[in-house]
Amino acid sequence: MKFQYVAVEGPIGVGKTAVVERLAQKLEAHTVLEEWGQNPFLKSFYDGGAGAAFQVELFFLLSRYRQQQELVQRRLFAAATICDYAFEKSKLFAYLNLEDSELIIYDKLYALLAEGVPRPDLVIYLQAPTEVLVRRIRQRGRPEETRLSEEYLAEVNRAYNHYFFHYAQTPLLVVNTAEVDFVKRAEDVDDLLRQVRQMGKGTQYYVPMANKG
Repeated sequence: MKFQYVAVEGPIGVGKTAVVERLAQKLEAHTVLEEWGQNPFLKSFYDGGAGAAFQVELFFLLSRYRQQQELVQRRLFAAATICDYAFEKSKLFAYLNLEDSELIIYDKLYALLAEGVPRPDLVIYLQAPTEVLVRRIRQRGRPEETRLSEEYLAEVNRAYNHYFFHYAQTPLLVVNTAEVDFVKRAEDVDDLLRQVRQMGKGTQYYVPMANKG
């Protein structure tokens, strides 16, 4: 594959990890998966605990940075790598969740760390309507996520769409996932893989056949 490092992005519940795992199987690629379950402040954040948002975002920022530094070393020896996040998501969620006074500190730390983070060769942005995200979150049944309101998920979705509408740092493949199932339908994965292999420069939009029926 011509893209050595691919990042898959999208809002909560869109299916990033499933796509990464399926593509990695097809390409025999290494995976980097976000360690969301290891964040000790996540439950308090979902429960609305005071100060928990700052703790959550700092933990995620440092965890992602550590993974990206490990990736820098691994890329000297390994084949393709597919990651279920782009480092920039740290700032996106920080601006959604943090107070202005907290952002002053966060922005300074982010700027220091971001300089040492490798840039993906390709970003795949998975889109879905908020109602689809809500349904998928309910179906996968993570207890912490049941506390997320539809209003918050809609806000996250809007932030992602706005960010990637202006995104120009790397080649970008925008995928409408409203009607696809990358877990149960192998043909959906094969179609996506064909799009990845055909990617050139700039931004391309992909509406799978299942969405056109």
